[in-house]
Parts: sequence; structure tokens; C-alpha cells
Amino acid sequence: MPASSHVLVVAAGRGSRAGAGLPKQFRTLAGQSLIARTLHALLSAHQDLRVTPVIHPDDTDLFSEAAGLLDATMRERLHASVFGGASRQDSVRLGLEALALHDVAPDIVLIHDGARPFVSPELVLRAIAAADRHQAAVPGCAVTDTIKQIGSDGAVLGTLDRQQLRAVQTPQAFAFPLILAAHRQAAKAGRNDLTDDGAVAEYAGHSVYVFEGDVINVKITTPMDFMSAEARLLATLPDIRIGQGYDVHSFTDGDHVWLGGVRIPHDRKLTGHSDADVVLHALTDAVLGAIGDGDIGVHFPPSDEKWRGARSALFLKDAIDRVGKRGGVVAHLDVTIVCEAPKIGPHREAMRAAIAAIAGIGIDRVGIKATTSELMGFVGRREGMAAWALATVRLPLGPT
Repeated sequence: MPASSHVLVVAAGRGSRAGAGLPKQFRTLAGQSLIARTLHALLSAHQDLRVTPVIHPDDTDLFSEAAGLLDATMRERLHASVFGGASRQDSVRLGLEALALHDVAPDIVLIHDGARPFVSPELVLRAIAAADRHQAAVPGCAVTDTIKQIGSDGAVLGTLDRQQLRAVQTPQAFAFPLILAAHRQAAKAGRNDLTDDGAVAEYAGHSVYVFEGDVINVKITTPMDFMSAEARLLATLPDIRIGQGYDVHSFTDGDHVWLGGVRIPHDRKLTGHSDADVVLHALTDAVLGAIGDGDIGVHFPPSDEKWRGARSALFLKDAIDRVGKRGGVVAHLDVTIVCEAPKIGPHREAMRAAIAAIAGIGIDRVGIKATTSELMGFVGRREGMAAWALATVRLPLGPT
């Protein structure tokens, strides 16, 4: 692989076709954001490959969180983000201009959609080889459906020869000076309607070649795409583990308790070094237990003043991220709360939503139940409360 190959990841769009919510590249896909999975796939392709993301200015914090899931060696090859423009074409050009300012510009640049997380190392290496040979090349897959050309009234005008058709993907690969000049030429002429970078190269008069794509390398666009992609990812994580967590805290004078990330009015509060959220503490230990990574006291010792009064959501998020760094996902979280008061039922759905948001999973993957101790023991005497938790985690086979 040429040492000066570089990937430009375009992730500045709003993803409106994916429905309401975060831009699609920052939505969770089996427990990790879509962009985090894409970056991991690209940086796994070759140890010398560098990546520059192009993002929206509003997404700086979201991107930093996603990049934080990469291991340290990968983050070293992730260059500073570039802010994109009003269109994909503008964003690519701005990314290319940023690369041109490097002390040594790359010989070859790959341009990849941030919403294609299934890009394989083999496809990346084919792209680099194609650019090295042809100067401008795009991956394409054979079209299997019959393609009809229709008029404005819906009537068929003709049937296209599918033997000559290819569905084009990314990463698209180019000699860096060629595609930079082509984008500059198109921008100067006011041509901002070109749908991919191959079309930009064609507009500038270059021959563009098609190399073998990969049918697995789909672009995530719609809610149905997310569902299909998540099912595909879960099928690749056959190592299913269950961890158990338990926590207990005593009551003291106060006017509220924190449970499951929700502040609940009460005539007592729970004592603890942090916010004493017995639910999130039990869940944190359950997740850590599933991956064999100690317990909450190992990672957040009560002897450390840094964690005094801390929100326990930080602890659970850290445990969830540890699963992600092992290439795994959290499949389900389940908690049983044992207390005489406060009543859990009125706050159950708020807790489920809060936990789902922390863990980056659907609310249907969070269970919360409550019971009393029938007036027996310290719970029955209203001296405190306890929580039991189970976490189901899916990991790839092999060392984690």
C-alpha cells in the first residue's frame, strides 16, 4: 500500500431520510454510533492508513464522543476534523483543501461515506490499487434487477442493458492532485449538482474506471436500513455473556433519591460517595462482570475525591464504552429494585428511557422491576434500598 494513502470520511450531512433525531451518522447501531463503526472499519484496513473526517460544525462534541471509542493506536491516525459545507460536494472539496495544506499531501485519497460501516479491508485495498493504476476509480456492483427508463407520465421509455450498469459505492479512489483540481474546477464553474466524486472527475474530463465493489458495503439511509444493519451486526457477535451486579445504599436525611438516572422526590436520600444511584451502580457492575473487567470500585474508587457527588451515569457509560472497545454490544439490561418506598411504578418509564440513552440501546432492551422485602430486614425497616441487575452482552469470538 502506498504510504501516502489517506481517507476522507464525509460525515457532515443531516440524514433527514433516517427520520427525526440525531444526524444519522451519530445514531447508535447495535450500541455504537454509525460513524464510530465506520472509522473503526477504515482504520482496521491497514496500519499505515490515515483518516480525516469532514463533519458539521454543530457535531463537534458528538464526533469527539464517537472517536473516543477507538483505541489509542487508531486515534493516532485520525487527523483533526474539517468542517463541511452546504452540500456533500462542498464538504469533499473543503476536506481536500485541508489535505492540501499538509506538509506532505497524500499521493492517493479515498473518499468514503460516513454512513457505510461495513467497508472491508479488502475493498479499501482494492480501492488504493485501482487509484494507483487508473488515477480515478470507483467501486461498483453488478445490477441484478431489470432497470426501466420511464417518462414523466410513468410510461416505460426503454429497458436498459443491465450488463453495462453498475451500482456505485464508496470509497472512491483518486490520485490526490487529480481530484483536488477537478473539485476546484467544478466549484469555479458553479457546478454543485454532481452526485459523487466520480462524476466530478468525469466533469473535469478524466476517465473513471470501475473496480469490484462489495454488496455488503451498504449505505445506511432509512430506519429500515438501521434495522437490517443491526441484525447483521448481531449475527457476527456469537459470544453471548451475562453479568450480574448488586448494590445497596442506606438512607439519610434528604428530599430526593437518584434511581436509574432519574431524580425522584422522597423524604430521605441515599448515602454514597457519588449520587448513590443504586440502580446505575448495579448495572455498571453487571456490564463489567459480563466482560470480566473488575467492578465499579476498581474504576471509580470511593477514595478518589474526583468522584464525590458524581452522576452515576458516567460510571455506566464508561462500562458500556468498554464493551464497545472490545467490538461488542450490550443486548439487554434488567434491574430489580428492592425498597419499601418510594413507589417505583410512576417513574419506571423515565428510568428505562434514561438508561437506554446512557447505554445507547433501544428502550425495549431495558427492563425495570420493583418489589418490597415484605417489611423484613434493613429494606423492610426502611433503612435503605438495594438493586440487582443483569446485563447481556454480545462479543466477537476470541480474546477481548
